[in-house]
Order: sequence, then structure tokens, then C-alpha cells
Amino acid sequence: MDSKAESVGIFRMCPLVYNLNPKVMEVKILQVVRQGEAFSVPSQKSETGQIMKCSIVLRELGGSKYENEFACSMLGNLAGCRFYEGDVVLATLRFSTHEYQGQVFQEILATDIVKLNR
Repeated sequence: MDSKAESVGIFRMCPLVYNLNPKVMEVKILQVVRQGEAFSVPSQKSETGQIMKCSIVLRELGGSKYENEFACSMLGNLAGCRFYEGDVVLATLRFSTHEYQGQVFQEILATDIVKLNR
């Protein structure tokens, strides 16, 4: 354990909490399980005050239906792209956490998805 974790008593008992990184990016080859419909949500960062959002479920490759799955959000132009069950894609995922009313939530944002030819 590093000296930072040892210097903070509570994290000595729970190093996982200490290691939570606010934003981690990963690029993975995944298979599309399903994709929802795109819809508009309010956004303070958008010029129009609205941004498109869509959810997609991606599964790691491995030949089993029990491989890890990621329920992700897609925003903006990417939300308008359509992927189908079984498509193999190269996806850049951004993992982040935030605390709300004493609970920690993880968000997964797909920042880029490219369909790979079979």
C-alpha cells in the first residue's frame, strides 16, 4: 500500500475507495447487445440548450453470454448513430464516479464507437 493510503486511516481498511479515479478512459473491442432510442435532454454546454442522448449495452468478447457487460450513455452526434445486436465495435469508454446523497454512482460514457467489419 502506498504512503498516501497509509496516512489516511479509513482508506487503509478500504483501499478500493482510495483508488476511485474520477475519470478513466478505456478502448475495448466489444459486441453490441442492444441500443435504446435517442432522445433530447437539457444541456448547459450545448448552444441550443438540448443534446441527444442514447443508451447502449456492450459486452466483452469471449464466447459466453456471461462476459462483462457495460451499460453506457452516448451523447450528441454519437447518440444518432445506430448499432445493431451482434455488431462488433471498437469503443472508447469513459468511466467516472460521482457522489449523490451519500451514495457513489458510476457512469460509463461511450465517447467514440466505430463498427468493425467482419
